[in-house]
Amino acid sequence: MNRILLIDDDVGLSELLTQLLEMEGFVVSQAYDGQAGLALALDSDCDLILLDVMLPKLGGFEVLKGIRKRKQTPVLMLTARGDEIDRVIGLEIGADDYLPKPFNDRELIARIRAILRRSNASGQEQAASNSVTLGDLCLDPTRQEAFCNDQLIILTSTEFSLLLNLISSAGELVTKETLSENVLGKKLMPFDRSLDMHLSNLRKKLPERTDGRARVKTLRGRGYIWIP
Repeated sequence: MNRILLIDDDVGLSELLTQLLEMEGFVVSQAYDGQAGLALALDSDCDLILLDVMLPKLGGFEVLKGIRKRKQTPVLMLTARGDEIDRVIGLEIGADDYLPKPFNDRELIARIRAILRRSNASGQEQAASNSVTLGDLCLDPTRQEAFCNDQLIILTSTEFSLLLNLISSAGELVTKETLSENVLGKKLMPFDRSLDMHLSNLRKKLPERTDGRARVKTLRGRGYIWIP
């Protein structure tokens, strides 16, 4: 049974979400402020964190920063409807996905399951192989670890999945629609910048190539090509 940590100061909403999640088979822990939430996130072994942006004592972004310093647990951020700035900041810091309030119960469950699928499983095709190597990069799909010249690169589960998808089709165009479905578990929607933000974070974490060439080429409006 997957364990979820819910960090939200709205006690009524938290109780309703806990009931919903438990009915879906999840084990849920709760925290009602940022400080308590961060402490639970660092001390417990949860599989996913639902994190509200607006929290007392310690804001959601600060909680996310604290988590990312020590853990790569998947985080789904809950943001105010239409607050694009919050969504962009959350993704830049390292959130795996975001969901605007108010949200549909079914969509929440679908997002959670999609994140857990890509976090817990590397895919049956890739699991048969011990590693995927291309140039100076080596990926271990089973353990979801990436190395550059034998140095570990700290990636979120979403960033690892994105890197694996691009490398697996090196030299070929991978459309944004394909990446959105394979990596984020959802269809690409107009004006959705989630994929762009995850790729931007991934680019920042990958060391420069010795030949000075870019690792990823962007074809505007179409998708991306991983340069072999």
